[in-house]
Amino acid sequence: MRRAALLAFIAASVSAVAQQTLPEMPRYDRYQNVGRDIATSWTSGAIRATWAEDGKSFTYSRMGKWYRFDVGTKKSSEIETPAVTPPRGRTRNGPARGRQNDTVESADGKRVAMSRNRNITVTIDGKTIPVTTDGSEANRTKYGVACWVYGEELEVRDAMWWSPDSSKLAFYKFDEKEVKDYYLAVDQNAYQDTLYPEAYPKAGAKNPKVELQIWDSKTGRITTINSTTGDASLAEYLYDVRWSPDGKELLFNRTNRKQNVMQMMAAEPITGGCRVVAEEKQLQSWAENHPTVQFLSDGKRFIWSTEKNGYLNYELRNLDGKLINTITQNTVDASRTILRLDEKAKKIFYMASGPNNPYHQQLHVVGLDGKNDRLLTDPALSHDVSLSPDEKTFVDVVQSSIVAPESRLVEVSTGKSVATLAKSDLSKFEAMKLKPTEVFTYLAEDGKTTLYGTVQFPSDFDPSKKYPVLLSVYAGPESGGISAGFSAPNRLTELGFLCVNLAGRGTMGRGKAFRDAVYGKLGIVEMDDQAAGIQALAKRPYVDGARVGVNGTSYGGYSTIMLLLRHPETFACGAASSAVTDWRNYDSVYTERFMGLPWDSENKTGYDAGSAVKLAGNLKGKLKIYFGSSDDNVHPSNTYQFVEALERANRRYEMQVGTDRGHSGMNNTWMLEFFMRNLGLAQ
Repeated sequence: MRRAALLAFIAASVSAVAQQTLPEMPRYDRYQNVGRDIATSWTSGAIRATWAEDGKSFTYSRMGKWYRFDVGTKKSSEIETPAVTPPRGRTRNGPARGRQNDTVESADGKRVAMSRNRNITVTIDGKTIPVTTDGSEANRTKYGVACWVYGEELEVRDAMWWSPDSSKLAFYKFDEKEVKDYYLAVDQNAYQDTLYPEAYPKAGAKNPKVELQIWDSKTGRITTINSTTGDASLAEYLYDVRWSPDGKELLFNRTNRKQNVMQMMAAEPITGGCRVVAEEKQLQSWAENHPTVQFLSDGKRFIWSTEKNGYLNYELRNLDGKLINTITQNTVDASRTILRLDEKAKKIFYMASGPNNPYHQQLHVVGLDGKNDRLLTDPALSHDVSLSPDEKTFVDVVQSSIVAPESRLVEVSTGKSVATLAKSDLSKFEAMKLKPTEVFTYLAEDGKTTLYGTVQFPSDFDPSKKYPVLLSVYAGPESGGISAGFSAPNRLTELGFLCVNLAGRGTMGRGKAFRDAVYGKLGIVEMDDQAAGIQALAKRPYVDGARVGVNGTSYGGYSTIMLLLRHPETFACGAASSAVTDWRNYDSVYTERFMGLPWDSENKTGYDAGSAVKLAGNLKGKLKIYFGSSDDNVHPSNTYQFVEALERANRRYEMQVGTDRGHSGMNNTWMLEFFMRNLGLAQ
């Protein structure tokens, strides 16, 4: 009887812990109270300057008040709140994710093109004219709209484009006959659900056939652009469609299926003939699909970004296809957006990664001829710059992980600060005993590449104690690195976690070879780098390497699962949302860009190695899975295949479903309860 009573007591205790909610758990009061105050614990010294046209003054707001700074006197004076000038023209909401605008107005405002029921009509002076008529669901052809994968992966937001003189309309034609549909059951909370099909080309499967056509309003004639000129394989994807500045040619980008050769093309609208304007080749991996293209005022010369030397640099090119000259030849990545193009002075101002810390942005100026490249900012800090119209000064918001934001006025000619505009107020931050986010370095899994991470601490941190780690992860190729600026800790630290972020190979800002390290090996290299970061942290005396949790959504969900499967010795538990579980389940554009093709002759080995489904038997830690039942991006079949594999391997898991929800994350409170229980903080 005593043994039975003891067992009953233990069972009741376990049940009580399992049902314990977050508000009942230790340190919840700190999470609520201290955590709530963290967001207002400091006042940033960063200002946003609005320059006067003459460059002699600028306005800015600070702590609810407005000021004007006089560059000549170096003094600020309080002013009335400036009137807000409403934007010119009408505004409209953009299309939904993966979709395109179905109505486009001409530049003269007299013509409207609409895509309805897979066909295009144009309204001119109240008269509606059919442009196409053969688009239909039956023949799986559509005009003036793009395939879902174009919107999701190639950033296509428009599928019709009026010429600058409003006389011609360029548009897409898509043939999806060979593209298989994926079927989603939607309205699942209703008494009767609905079947929703989407033409979704998966890795290695047939893509839609795409054409660009141009309708001439004067003749009614439709011209098909010869996008296969020179090399038909490079017409697999057509995107970034726009008219040349003079409206005489239609410009677009095209690339092959592997996306390792990309060309900017120019098409003659009457004949449909095409020519190559510029090209980027990265045969070892993938080429940038959206290089910088900034035209000069003559409408012929333009600045083009290239990674020919392994880093993002600029060239000056001509629309006739000729390279005029190289502008930059740095061994750090420049920004894809040029800060200022000054044609009169024949120079550009641009931002680039720092020579000391790749996550610290620096300001440069260089001649359009590529001469006299100068660094204008202190590489020990990161900079956010607002350049004056006369280019004599700039407002510089400087910071680092240990230097709170400070706004300064800096002379372009000398690079010296001539006035301090605002400093951060950390008095409350310090009174709360908060600690700035720490930036640290560690070695990648290859044992030689230096990587960066951040770690955040609770306000009552005690280095003599052992703390569990909560890693937030995304880790996908070409995603962002760490934030190396000053920041307060995540409020989750008040629950007793050390909160960590890591930037492994494959992420942006550190050159092409750094990104190429993951090519064909998604789920391997970037996961091993995340594990290496945790293993490096675990050497610290206050880090409990046996209590490490990880969470993420989308690619972060995939990363969470793969970290538990590849490194069960490092990760005790994970919460994964909307995760791809086998790259053969995902779309062709994204997947093949980074993995190549899944065929036996290509990269079947890489696809198998990165498959969570095939590695399901490796699971040892606790795993909580979430998916949206109406996710048209990462389909529910990813989760179905994975949990079936887990069950075949006799592995346990928890699962949460977002009924009728799309690409989304799990309930945050339930996720925190999961980590509190499994990382030893629930009692």
